[in-house]
This record gives sequence, C-alpha cells and structure tokens, in this order.
Amino acid sequence: MISRLRLPLLLLALGFTLPRASAEDLGPAPSAVQVQRAEKITAALKLTDTAQAARVRDLIARQYHDLSLIHAARDAALKAAKEKAATDKPAAESAAKQARADAEAAQDKLHPEFLARLAQELTPAQVDQVKDGLTYGVLPLTFRVYQEMLPQLTADQKAQILTWLTEAREHAMDASTSEEKHGWFGKYKGRINNYLSKAGIDMKQAEKEMTARTKSENK
Repeated sequence: MISRLRLPLLLLALGFTLPRASAEDLGPAPSAVQVQRAEKITAALKLTDTAQAARVRDLIARQYHDLSLIHAARDAALKAAKEKAATDKPAAESAAKQARADAEAAQDKLHPEFLARLAQELTPAQVDQVKDGLTYGVLPLTFRVYQEMLPQLTADQKAQILTWLTEAREHAMDASTSEEKHGWFGKYKGRINNYLSKAGIDMKQAEKEMTARTKSENK
C-alpha cells in the first residue's frame, strides 16, 4: 500500500497533474472563516506573485470546506447511530464504524489531490509550511523540544522522531477539530516516548532536567 506521504510525489513523478479548477467548477464557496484561515497560512509563505498567492489561498480554503463536509456527514451519521443504540446496540455500533470508515475513505481520496494541486504551485518546503499551518506548527515545535530535552539523541533517533511526527502531521491535517489534531500528535508522541524508553532514556528525568535548565537560564 502506498502511504499518503508518498502518493502526491508519485502522482507528479508519473506525470499526473490535476487541472486548476475555477470557483464555479468547485461548487459552493468556502465560508468567510475558512477563507480567513487560508489567508493566514498563505501570508506566512510570503509569496510575491499575488495571483499565485490567491490560487494557494483558494486551494487551502477549498480543503477546509471539503473536509468540513466530510466531517459534518460523519458526525450526523454518528449522532444517528448513538440514538439507535438504545434499541439496537449492535446495529448502532456497526453504523458508527461504517460512518468513520466512510469519512476516512473520503479523506484519503481528498488528501493526495490537495497536495498534488499545492505541489503545482509551491516548492516542497512551502508545501511543508502549509501543512504546518494546517496543524498549528506542532511538528517543528515538538521536534525542537525533543532535541532540547535530549541533546544526546543520535542522528538515527532524530530521524525516527521526525518520521513519526511527519506521519502524525499527515493525519492531523485532515482532523476536524483542534482536539483531534493534537490527538494525532499525542498518539505518535506516545510511540516516540516508548521508542526512546526502550533505548534506555528516562523521559521523566529528562523532562525534569530540561525544566531545571530553563529555570536557570531565565534567572
């Protein structure tokens, strides 16, 4: 199975491109809030071409919009399943499971299409900036904290931590709420901490030492 990390690059490598769709082609417009969020992420890119910046903003706003439709359909189905649980629990559980699976399938289809379109407009580094904008910059912040807390990390350990945080970001990009986005990073941070603990690193002690260093530096 090709991961969602590799699929957009593979599509481009095979010469696959997506047409630049107009607002009319894409259906109902994103909300004002979705456009504002997209503008904030786009502004951080500091694009000098105003037409390019507008296209990127529209792509991000459309992604917010399309994901919101997927999440709304999922949440409505989950609500209906919950109401059914009182009379038919097995059927309710099956319906809830199907609702989540349908939403995940829709997100998995949307995700590489969005990234392929972004890749037509931006460099890989800029695409990463957009990803960080969609996920509150948790990846670079968390990676920096791990390195500051554990200065003894080897190159291989740093690479593994970054790999897992990058996977977490890919999932968090499609999450519906701040809580869900942070939840994905929390899941992968648990994996990272277990990995480091198995390598003989005392994470609790490392955190205490980092706190002590920070207090000392701020005196």
